[in-house]
Amino acid sequence: MDLIRCGWCTSSELYKKYHDEEWGVPVYDDASLFEFLILETFQAGLSWITILNKRENFRAAFDHFDYKKIANYPEDKIESLLEDTGIIRNKLKIRSAVTNAQAFIKIQEEFGSFSDYIWKFTNGKPIDNTPKTLKDVPATTPLSDEISKDLKKRGFKFVGSTVIYAHMQATGMVNDHVGDCWTRA
Repeated sequence: MDLIRCGWCTSSELYKKYHDEEWGVPVYDDASLFEFLILETFQAGLSWITILNKRENFRAAFDHFDYKKIANYPEDKIESLLEDTGIIRNKLKIRSAVTNAQAFIKIQEEFGSFSDYIWKFTNGKPIDNTPKTLKDVPATTPLSDEISKDLKKRGFKFVGSTVIYAHMQATGMVNDHVGDCWTRA
């Protein structure tokens, strides 16, 4: 018997695995939060399955998303990333990964952890939107607008409200699994 899942993830086994094991599961670990943030910024304007299919390549290319290393990438490393066919070779997005790693570290210094910073927007708890269908799932919310604005003020790039809402969904800050999805059982 096939499980009932949110309609967006049924096109591939990789998508189903991501939906079943990761999407909407609360993440409080800074390293994982950073990985999702970088992947979401690369996803801007693309489909999530494109990013998922390249995720392992991204991990290898970006030193397993070690933000301390990424924050200090020299120009030759950036140039090598621009030549890496296994990732999205967008110069602005690659450079934003470095900028975002630097801003990420500054937030850690100010708040103790990025997790403490980002989860304060939801008082440390997931928001359960309980959508009935995919049509009920928004692309942005006033909260994603607020977080986006604050991150931009702190120097982050490619963190528009849509990217931030996707990050909130991916890291379980919001639960947008539809009503009949098996994860709700």
